[in-house]
Amino acid sequence: MCGITGIFDTRSRREVNRDLLHRMNESQHHRGPDEGGLHLEPGVGLGHRRLSIIDLSTGQQPLFNEDGSVVVVFNGEIYNFQELVPELEALGHVFHTRSDTEVIVHAWEAWGAACVERFRGMFAFALWDRNRETLFLARDRLGVKPLFYALLPDGQLIFGSELKALLAHPGLARNIDPCAVEEYFALGYVAEPRTIFTAAKKLPPAHTLIVRRGEPVPEPHQYWELRFTLDQRLTIPEAAEELLARLRESVRLRMISEVPLGAFLSGGVDSSAVVAMMAGLSSEPVNTCSIAFADPAFNEAQFAQQVADRYHTRHFVETVESDDFDLIDTLAWLYDEPYADSSAIPTYRVCQLARKQVTVALSGDGGDETFGGYRRYQLHLMEEKLRSLLPMGVRRPLFGMLGRLYPKADWAPRMFRAKTTFQALARDAVEAYFHSVSILRGEMRSQLFSEGFKAQLGGYDALELFRRHAARADTDDPLALIQYLDLKTYLVGDINTKVDRASMAHSLEVREPLMDHPLVEWLATLPSSLKIGGGESKYLLKKALEPHLPGEIMYRPKMGFAVPLIRWFRGPLKQRVREALLGQRLADTGLFNATYLRHLVEAHESGRRDYSAPTWTVLMFEAFLRNGVEGIPPAVSSGQG
Repeated sequence: MCGITGIFDTRSRREVNRDLLHRMNESQHHRGPDEGGLHLEPGVGLGHRRLSIIDLSTGQQPLFNEDGSVVVVFNGEIYNFQELVPELEALGHVFHTRSDTEVIVHAWEAWGAACVERFRGMFAFALWDRNRETLFLARDRLGVKPLFYALLPDGQLIFGSELKALLAHPGLARNIDPCAVEEYFALGYVAEPRTIFTAAKKLPPAHTLIVRRGEPVPEPHQYWELRFTLDQRLTIPEAAEELLARLRESVRLRMISEVPLGAFLSGGVDSSAVVAMMAGLSSEPVNTCSIAFADPAFNEAQFAQQVADRYHTRHFVETVESDDFDLIDTLAWLYDEPYADSSAIPTYRVCQLARKQVTVALSGDGGDETFGGYRRYQLHLMEEKLRSLLPMGVRRPLFGMLGRLYPKADWAPRMFRAKTTFQALARDAVEAYFHSVSILRGEMRSQLFSEGFKAQLGGYDALELFRRHAARADTDDPLALIQYLDLKTYLVGDINTKVDRASMAHSLEVREPLMDHPLVEWLATLPSSLKIGGGESKYLLKKALEPHLPGEIMYRPKMGFAVPLIRWFRGPLKQRVREALLGQRLADTGLFNATYLRHLVEAHESGRRDYSAPTWTVLMFEAFLRNGVEGIPPAVSSGQG
């Protein structure tokens, strides 16, 4: 894995400042500690930090075509490059390396912007074609690899794998985007294409951007879309057999490496499936890495050990102490913009452990979205059945009134928490699903934000993000719709962001077999009843894996990477929370209602309410302001607790 950056003068051929380009490149040194390279010519500068994985001796970047007129910097892996090489050679292209990077320059020459449609992998790259005076930026279909860019007032287009590369440029304004703040407090991340700064954007997944010198910078172009056709008619045994074949192929492609390779093993279905496939494809024991938690309520180590024992892996385990909260500032620095998924802490630790043993690790990320694994999916489907019994014209006023009148009872058993159910039944499917995944729901955000900030928002609600994606989903199937929404938002903005930054912090490459786009496309042709069937999530995946994994692994409650926020905020982090939420830094932003911040702190401390998730979200925003805006460098954490 690598880091890329660059500067392109869209108006003229002004000389690019080498020192500035070097600083931008070195801001991402952690992404590629093995080698660094720069290429400069009039009006263009490209930078690359390399983590050597394939073709260790000759795969240096920036990398050129035969006559030096096309140059690329690339982050990721093209898994089918070995298939593309003979096809490109037959067209007359001459290869000088054995790296997948060289395929990109020749594919651009052969097929132009359509080259990305031929690539199977995870990638973000920037290609400069001198003869056409064209810069070509591209990002993979599911947004595994990130790419940020900004058009500066002087006509320079700058880009990088991380926002910190852009922040190294003095011309980038650091004005915070109010709509990005609204999205962050709703979802816990800033969704594509926004960044926290008004001046910068993320290139969305499955998009390219072609910039020609002397022409206005256009909007990105989408080159791929996932369609849930649900029209494949297979028996369960037939579907299970094909799924295993596709999964093996995806895993096999991701095991190509010239450096030590292994896998994350959490003891859940997805990572266990990947390890099972790897073991069947490898003549040597697979390296597996797990994190154990000192608190037994969060510990899944015994399940990971079962899989490791079954497949005789070389299993490495480290225990994370329950009070592993010294990473707050480190995470704020790594993510560059506010990011509120607390599972970033154990993810950081498992990457730290894995890097001691391997340079490449396969993960099970993406399985919940594509196979139908989240608990919230089943709850949403039950609500949809109830919503279908009455038309919206009846539901909204009736259940809206009941939702307002019924008392809130978070402390009560679920069966007595009717207020939330009434509120859900008053909404349409998209609004209800957005509400269910929001960290601070609409009424909480309204109380959290100051009147002045709400005026800046001008009525913008993060729900509009979901509405926009839903309009493109082209399906009325209840499960397919929310899977599509998650693939466009949560998978990219939360899961992929978390894994990319945590792994790159340790110069570790993570590959995701369950996000192989041909596999994802095939799964989208299967009926939803094969994803959630008989009340069981990931129904087909589990049926297919029954000969390969113990039933105890597959048919147990899902845990996930949780941390004890409730206890932290009433105990060891109590003072830090008070200082952050009630301190001058948040007050000076003018974004927040100080009275509501005090309510969050005091109601949680007293035990009256569990405000751990909203509190963590505000706490990480304050950490972002210190580390991302004010630029106070964090103490980079290397230990625990």
